[in-house]
Order: sequence, then structure tokens, then C-alpha cells
Amino acid sequence: MNITDKFKNLKININLDNLTEIAKNAATIGSEIISSNYNKIQRISSKGREGDLVTNVDLEVERKIKDYLLDQTPKITILAEESGQSNKSSDLMWCIDPLDGTTNYSHGYPFFGTSIGLVYKGIPILGAISVPYLNELYWGCITKGSYCNNEIIKVSNPINLSESLLVTGFAYDRFETENNNYAEFCWLTHKTRGVRRGGAAAVDLAFVASGKVDGFWERGLQIWDIAAGAIIVHEAGGVISNYPNGELDLYSGRILACSPKINIELKDQLSKVTPFKNNLYT
Repeated sequence: MNITDKFKNLKININLDNLTEIAKNAATIGSEIISSNYNKIQRISSKGREGDLVTNVDLEVERKIKDYLLDQTPKITILAEESGQSNKSSDLMWCIDPLDGTTNYSHGYPFFGTSIGLVYKGIPILGAISVPYLNELYWGCITKGSYCNNEIIKVSNPINLSESLLVTGFAYDRFETENNNYAEFCWLTHKTRGVRRGGAAAVDLAFVASGKVDGFWERGLQIWDIAAGAIIVHEAGGVISNYPNGELDLYSGRILACSPKINIELKDQLSKVTPFKNNLYT
């Protein structure tokens, strides 16, 4: 059952248009703070895992967005990357990634964004993703389509996997576990026109939705990484799921999002890959 069918079965009564505008405003708040602090970071620290960084900008964006959402929607739960869950638990939950692509941002690499998703009982129903360096705001809402800067967007329509461009990412614990996608990256690099590693899952999903890339897969993610992007891809006509198979589960840490044309072939290729052993890199 896809997201639209699940949502219809829920029969909930909420003002989707108003909540979508709130999500867009929240993503814009993030974009403005990120842009004004670009190449001006005051503090960078580690969360305890190699490569998992947080800056003063992450914290400022999250604080400002939470304040805004609490003011606008005080009854909706908020889950944010840096501070966890706040206010009372409800069926609706905002999922905030204040600065997706912190490592990129801290190095001045212009691939990062703010992601604001709204889920209902684990089902993504709307979201907004700002990509400040490109001055782009992606957003989508269940049954209402997806947009970039108010222009409707659609996923690409590649002929087959061999003519596709894919994007992926690597989890922070890739140094410690064989549950990584190094082998998949290499395998699919030889089965496609190329595989990119952007370093910001929310932006990767926005690019799938707008047809800039044809597909994205990743593991080791959190719900705030994918809640907004999942619904934006879905409403842009894409297929979203777990991988190598199964329905999308925002809490699984895994997602595959792509054009319908390559969905079966991409899943088939992913199922063929045997992970590298960790000692290959030591």
C-alpha cells in the first residue's frame, strides 16, 4: 500500500494547506540563518562518532525553528536532530533536520539544507527542504503535488538503469560495521552512468523529486533525514520504499527513492551485492 492509500484510510481532518505553509516558513528560517553564517562558523564539535559534527549554526537553526513551530502548532510533537523530542506526544510529529550536510557546511562545500517533515503515525504527509546555496525551496504535500520555488516538479523518466545517474550516502558508523553500502556504490557505478555522494540525504531526495538524479538509496539514516524528502519524492511521481525490498519504514534507517522506470531493476541490482569486509580498508 502506498503513502496516498494509507493516508486516505486514516481519514484525519487537518488543514494541510496551512501546515504546508508553516513547513515552508520553517525551512526558510533555516535557509536564512545558514546563508548568513556561511563560512563564518564560530564553533564545531563532534557528537562522539568520527565525522558526526555539530556547529553553532545547527543549534541556532534548530532553536529558531522549534520556537516557530511551537508558536504555530503547539499541539504537534517536535522531534529535532540535536535536541530530541519535545512537548507532549501526539499522532502528528514535526521532524527537523536543521542543517543536513553539516560536514559539507563546515568545510564550505555548498551542498546542505534544512529539512522539515510532518508525519502522522509514522506516515510522511508533507515536507519542505531548503537548499540555500541554490536559492531553492522544495516542498510537497500528500495528494497536492511537489514543487520547487512554486514550480511543479516531477521525477525523471530514464529509459533504464544503465542510462541513469544515482546518488547515495555513507552512514557515520561505516568505519565499524559491514552494514554499509561501499560495495553497492562500486557495483552501481559500473551499472549506471555514475553514482554521486552528496553528503546530505534530504537534498539528495529533493534532487530525485526534481529529476536532477534518477535514484537514491542509503542506510543508517534517521527519520529527520528522510521524512520531508520521502513525501516530496512520492508526490513528484517517484517510488519510495525500503531496500532491498519492503514498504517504506521511516524508522528503519533505510530508503530507496527513484523513478518508477528503474525501480525494479535498481532493487534487483542492489539485491545482488555482497558487502565488502571491513578489513579491506585497514
